[in-house]
Amino acid sequence: MKEMDDNKIRNMVRSKYGQIIKSSSCCGAGCCSSADMGFTMKEDYSQLKGYESNADFGLGCGLPTQFANIHQGDTVIDLGSGAGNDCFVARAHTGDTGRVIGIDFTPEMIEKAKQNVSLLGYSNVEFHLGDIENMPVPDHVAHVVISNCVLNLLPSKEKIFHEIYRVLKPGGHFCISDVVLTGELPADLKENVDLYTGCVAGAIQKEQYLELITGAGFSEIAVRKENEIVLPENVAEAHNGSFSILSITVTGKKPVSGK
Repeated sequence: MKEMDDNKIRNMVRSKYGQIIKSSSCCGAGCCSSADMGFTMKEDYSQLKGYESNADFGLGCGLPTQFANIHQGDTVIDLGSGAGNDCFVARAHTGDTGRVIGIDFTPEMIEKAKQNVSLLGYSNVEFHLGDIENMPVPDHVAHVVISNCVLNLLPSKEKIFHEIYRVLKPGGHFCISDVVLTGELPADLKENVDLYTGCVAGAIQKEQYLELITGAGFSEIAVRKENEIVLPENVAEAHNGSFSILSITVTGKKPVSGK
């Protein structure tokens, strides 16, 4: 398979995540994991305040609310919100006086998220169908932006960080859990469709990822948590340890003077 263009990648990811909702289960490469490579990156949400099992399809690679410093009354935007898992955890921090906005480009995910919020009766959690490269929200609306294992799926990472900057209020901040690489991902893995939809083949170098954040104008950038994804022995041996896959949680702040 030749290098995939941007639209093909987006359509492939959208289709895969729509299938997850239709099957009402999460397994294999569509859930930030790969059946072929035998690893998974899900973290346990079940003890977090606000957790709703109906919204948890095991799609994350971290716990972005852990370092998001969300306060009561804050407006929070969740990028790639899925069925609402991180949104409902964020809502437990914002309380009734805050606002939580979930954005996802998979119609089935948005439909499921809206069903969940209707059942929960929350009036301050909303979900919008849209691309996070061009968010359907005004400038300077959010105190906090969160995301969980989403940016690595999409090709326009630089544009996404600029969009995060745009929608944050001056002095606002983000907390993102994502997948990055050290070393070069081998060509056979990079061109694997399952690994694109499994949050791996679309990942970029950790150093490059952090440079994109700096380039978008953020300050006080910090990696708050980092875990190496343990590869199956056969994959590690086949590629002689030439690369590693990391789950990171990173934070950054929009300067108070930022426009």
